[in-house]
Amino acid sequence: MGRLDHKVAIVTGGAMGQGAAIARAYVAEGAKVVIADIAKDEGQALSDELTAALGEGLVHFAHHDVSDPASWATVVEDANTRFGPVNVLANNAGLLRFGQIEHMPLEEFQLLVNVNQVGVFLGMQAVARTMRKNGGGSIINASSIEGIAGMPSCTAYAATKWAIRGMTKCAAMELGPKGIRVNSVHPGMIDTPMTRVHGGDAAMEYGASKVPLRRVGLPEDIAPVYVFLASDESSYMNGAELTVDGGVTATHAFGA
Repeated sequence: MGRLDHKVAIVTGGAMGQGAAIARAYVAEGAKVVIADIAKDEGQALSDELTAALGEGLVHFAHHDVSDPASWATVVEDANTRFGPVNVLANNAGLLRFGQIEHMPLEEFQLLVNVNQVGVFLGMQAVARTMRKNGGGSIINASSIEGIAGMPSCTAYAATKWAIRGMTKCAAMELGPKGIRVNSVHPGMIDTPMTRVHGGDAAMEYGASKVPLRRVGLPEDIAPVYVFLASDESSYMNGAELTVDGGVTATHAFGA
């Protein structure tokens, strides 16, 4: 308790899955949190639940499209007014689509770029000025193990996650002198609504068989990493990439 006292955080994609677990963990550690998501019903329900459990003035739901610069400006301004200057951004929102190169429509590819990649860029851009003016902060970008290695039928998703990995390192160099740390998290297969829609229990069981720990991850396995990176405990970490994958990326081609 209290590891995130005096922190004001925006969690994108915060209504469900990893984002909801991150939001819960942040509030539990003392942060004030804006749950930002395009999913209105789920996001408001989570905000209401946490408010009922913990009291008023700690959580707020904001309807938010990460691919829209105007939406970013509104969310950041509202958070600054409601809770104080934002000093943590969990750039978590994202989409997963599978498709072979020869068959994926360009529109589908561009959708992933707009949400996963452009959304992260706009988020960093939107909070940087506030963080710079107020002594710094921590930006945590959600990449993936598909931002470290390739997978068939995953070209569009991997393209965005590799881009996030690179943007994180560039932003760390650019924003570090201003007191703003930027790091990336690379989850493996995590049991969330986003992954379950692609095969349900069978996909989870197959995924578990490929992981050295022989299980897929849970959102609660990811959230503590986001707490650590948001906290002052990670004050000397900048431009790092943390894999949380049960050991999947510990191997090479001969061991796969």
